[in-house]
Amino acid sequence: MSVTNLKLPQDAAPPHAARVIAFSRTARPGASRRLPAALMTALTNLVPLLVTLSFILVAWQVICSAPDSSLPAPTRVLEESWELIAHPFYVGQGVDQGLFWHISASLQRVAIGYALAAVVGIALGALVGQSALAMRGLDPIFQVLRTVPPLAWLPLSLAAFQDGTPSAIFVIFITAIWPIIINTAVGIRNIPQDYQNVAKVLRLNAFEYFGKIMLPAAAPYIFTGLRIGIGLSWLAIVAAEMLIGGVGIGFFIWDAWNSSLISDIIVALIYVGIVGFLLDRLIALIGRVVTRGTATA
Repeated sequence: MSVTNLKLPQDAAPPHAARVIAFSRTARPGASRRLPAALMTALTNLVPLLVTLSFILVAWQVICSAPDSSLPAPTRVLEESWELIAHPFYVGQGVDQGLFWHISASLQRVAIGYALAAVVGIALGALVGQSALAMRGLDPIFQVLRTVPPLAWLPLSLAAFQDGTPSAIFVIFITAIWPIIINTAVGIRNIPQDYQNVAKVLRLNAFEYFGKIMLPAAAPYIFTGLRIGIGLSWLAIVAAEMLIGGVGIGFFIWDAWNSSLISDIIVALIYVGIVGFLLDRLIALIGRVVTRGTATA
């Protein structure tokens, strides 16, 4: 019988096809298990949130649909503020800008004031946490100043800077610095004695000790203060911009109030809340990366 006349059984397959079939049979179950697991995780995280949001929207719609209601229902907010929602990048004259530009202006002020507060706060916190003499001299002053409401500083800063933008930045700085100082000082004081002994054995100078021992050991505490500080900064800028005017989300809310645009105020507040949440998540993410997961989420 010739080779050409040989026939494979109908249920047989070439060796390479058998290997492909075998591989697919072994790979598919794992892939199929991973996909439902990821889907279940997503559903577990999203379903409670969606149910809660749905309940809030339905309750809001029912309560505010009455003819004598002073607040608009969600459907009315969408109807009256659709142009504001659909065109966030609108550019007009003066303060007539889309929400993106108002939020961007506020974020720029927050970035400057918060960065200054982080640098100065970490330095002062390290000083107070390391030196008992500095703690006795500075801590009572910090405890008194941190109880002053943020907006109480605004008239003084306006008198000093004679301009709205640096005054708002100063309010952010003076608001955010206190939790950073306090948490940094607590972290420095909680550095284990073994770390300090190692630094003495290695004969680290002040800068080496600060960079290699103090900051890494106190990083979880520092980022806790930074997270509190960023939240307070965002609260302070919205309140400060209501008084200083110009482009900014706080001024937009106040201007909408003066124009009786309640729906626009509600849309702006939703944006403010989302941006504040994202800022907090950003600082938390940076903290987890820097501290390798030791900072709380």
